[in-house]
Amino acid sequence: MFNLLREKLGSKKNDVKSKAVEESNKDEFLVPVSGKIINLDDVSDEVFSKRMMGDGFAIEPEDGNVFSPVDGTVTSIFPTKHAISIKSNSGLEILIHFGLDTVELKGEGFNLRTEEGTVVKAGDLILEVNIDEIKKKVPSIVVPVIFLEANDKTFIFKTGNVKAKEKGIIQINL
Repeated sequence: MFNLLREKLGSKKNDVKSKAVEESNKDEFLVPVSGKIINLDDVSDEVFSKRMMGDGFAIEPEDGNVFSPVDGTVTSIFPTKHAISIKSNSGLEILIHFGLDTVELKGEGFNLRTEEGTVVKAGDLILEVNIDEIKKKVPSIVVPVIFLEANDKTFIFKTGNVKAKEKGIIQINL
């Protein structure tokens, strides 16, 4: 009888623990760029729209300020400064890719505000882009935000206009 009671009490305790573990495995994700969130299907580059690098969303930017969406570490910066990846403290790696074909600009119009290996907090400014300078030279300034190797993770996002550093727009469950 005691074991049966312990099992029943234990299962309720485990439910609470499971919920607490589930909550602790969510990355708080801030919007990295002000603008309009769109689905990757609407990005005119097949690498992104066909999710060859991973799933995510994109932002049609209204300015060139890019902020870290999570607490984590900058793991990679493309030599032409247009793409930055950050590994969150919970292990999720996020790629922020500013514009399409911006690799051709060889860094022109991009001002890095971080470097590889830097520990960042959600909301830290990591990149400034001179949109007026680059939009005349590339097919699009859309910003794909890709969750790399996130096969076992789920996320949801709201489309529409957003402000950088806004919370509650993108939710990720690990």
